[in-house]
Amino acid sequence: MLEGLLPAGVRAVEMFADPPEAVLHPDEQPLVAQAVEVRRREFTTGRHCARLALGRLGLAPGPIGKDDGGAPRWPAGVVGSITHCAGYRAAAVAWSRELGAVGIDAEPADPLPSGVLPLVARPAERDWLAGAPPGVAWDRVLFSAKESVYKTWFPLTGRWLDFLDAEVALDPARGSFVARILVPGLGDLAGRFALRDGLVVTAIAWGLVG
Repeated sequence: MLEGLLPAGVRAVEMFADPPEAVLHPDEQPLVAQAVEVRRREFTTGRHCARLALGRLGLAPGPIGKDDGGAPRWPAGVVGSITHCAGYRAAAVAWSRELGAVGIDAEPADPLPSGVLPLVARPAERDWLAGAPPGVAWDRVLFSAKESVYKTWFPLTGRWLDFLDAEVALDPARGSFVARILVPGLGDLAGRFALRDGLVVTAIAWGLVG
């Protein structure tokens, strides 16, 4: 599903199940030592996807830790993002000399649980959702887009970004979105989304060189 959402310089790997060859590096095991089995499987396959993606950059497999904010700790000179949800795991990486940051997110293409929308959507976004084209859980697409925004924002700034600190405009016809950041740090972030097989995937590539 990531094909077409990211520029050619990004190496992405996605999986729709947990393959038996997906195992944690010993240095990664403490990161999920207390996690439930479902979380361990998601984390393990996500790291497996990341190692395969790094291999496509010509890098040898190794541990992918977490920084203080919980984001993946990539090898020097690499930017990337990992995502997972029920039935989907993926990673995308690129050289930092070619791309400033990448953020990806996947979600089930179902409406958000009751009570969540006011916590993640600004008034203008809720107004748009009220008149959005039928047949798609656009509130979930909005939520996923904001997750991709955060995954792009945090490695660049090292700062928390609340859902309400960005205002996202979705373009259903083009499968794209633009996020206006409402706090100092970055300008607008442009991304794309795809809907298929009960999933929504969003992606942002920021600071493309050339």
